Amino acid sequence: MDSRRNFIKKTAILGTGISLLPSFTFGLNSSSNADIVKIGLIGVGLRGTKHLQNLLLRNDINVTAICDVDPARITIALDKIKESGYKKPLVFGKDDYDYRNLLALDNVDAVVISTPWLWHTRMAKDAMRAKKYTGLEVSAANTMEECWDLVNTHEETGTHLMILENVNYRRDVMAVLNMVKQNVFGELLHFRCGYQHDLRHVKFNNGKEARALGVEFGEKGISEAKWRTQHSLLRNADLYPTHGIGPIAAMCDINRGNRFMSLTSNATKAVGLNNYIVKHGGENHPNAKLKFKLGDIVTSTIETSNGETIIVTHDTNLPRPYSLGFRVQGANGLWEVDGNRIHIDGITESHKWDDADKWLKKYDHPLWKKYGELATGAGHGGMDFFVLHAFVESAKQNIAPPMDAYDAAAWSAITPLSEASIENNGEPQDFPDFTRGNWVKRTPYKWIKDTH
Repeated sequence: MDSRRNFIKKTAILGTGISLLPSFTFGLNSSSNADIVKIGLIGVGLRGTKHLQNLLLRNDINVTAICDVDPARITIALDKIKESGYKKPLVFGKDDYDYRNLLALDNVDAVVISTPWLWHTRMAKDAMRAKKYTGLEVSAANTMEECWDLVNTHEETGTHLMILENVNYRRDVMAVLNMVKQNVFGELLHFRCGYQHDLRHVKFNNGKEARALGVEFGEKGISEAKWRTQHSLLRNADLYPTHGIGPIAAMCDINRGNRFMSLTSNATKAVGLNNYIVKHGGENHPNAKLKFKLGDIVTSTIETSNGETIIVTHDTNLPRPYSLGFRVQGANGLWEVDGNRIHIDGITESHKWDDADKWLKKYDHPLWKKYGELATGAGHGGMDFFVLHAFVESAKQNIAPPMDAYDAAAWSAITPLSEASIENNGEPQDFPDFTRGNWVKRTPYKWIKDTH
């Protein structure tokens, strides 16, 4: 803990070259760099508490306020703050809109929003209007109107928003991004990605253990089962696209010289959640009679203005190992995360896969080489450390974050567009241009090949 605190106090990743830092900034209202960022947390459930734990390891922040409508989560957060030696923050959560009183505080510079999906956009809009540098958990928006709300509010207020997509900082993803920028795969043509994660125990968690085999949700559920399962009951769409599409968007410079053009989606029938309920609750359980709208596997194909195709898969209702299903393919070769394999024309053996480990090691991102040990224990294999650090350092300087409101809108738009396409038998849906034409001139991500 002390070593990470000392490191963070003395080092600004932005100063040494953050891997994903767009130079384009809309409505930048620069202020002098802050030594201490005063942060408020809206939502201190499981995800918000992880952000809190990582923030408390820093010497350049002060958690001045927290908000949650669950008193038990407030108690957990206050205990962690006290254990870390920080001063007790102001506490909010008397009702659903008490977060607005947090946003009215003068001693809050930035906020981290980690709440159920339906609150993300409305809270982010309020935060930007209150001139708070805004960090928003994924997905950022549920509807096309909300996607535009994020962009419009950012432009109207000049306040920055960062979508906190941690997978963009996963070690293998950043190594492959390094390969892309160094043209290892040649001209890019095709990508695959998605969210393939058995969440049945999450959607029906009503027990005390993390993987309790309950079959209740809503008011009878705990944690995400209180709210997440309802989306599966009522919507047939890719409900959670950003873990997959975020890293791919960075690789092909979406919103920065390239953009999503159109999407088509199809969904299988829905049987997985009903099977789970019958297995663990019995065929006579009331929930066994429910008809879930979410197809067990949703497949979307995106076309970009530069002529690439991207296949995005959503698969959370069936028994399966976890995978984000990454595939990056260019004219000279490809990498696939499943099987951890790579093939490069003229280098690897003809018509055969090579183990990707040595490639990932060779092209390991400089930030991971230097600071990987310090990210240990930060969550999700260390990538939580990097995404939160990028947020704090961007907030300090009040500059455009590495993943901004335009990215939040474009990535999250996959949900409503896939819903519309599925409802219309796979009819192609046009992506809005959230940059209003500026994607043509926005500078691609800066890339630091070596910071030694």
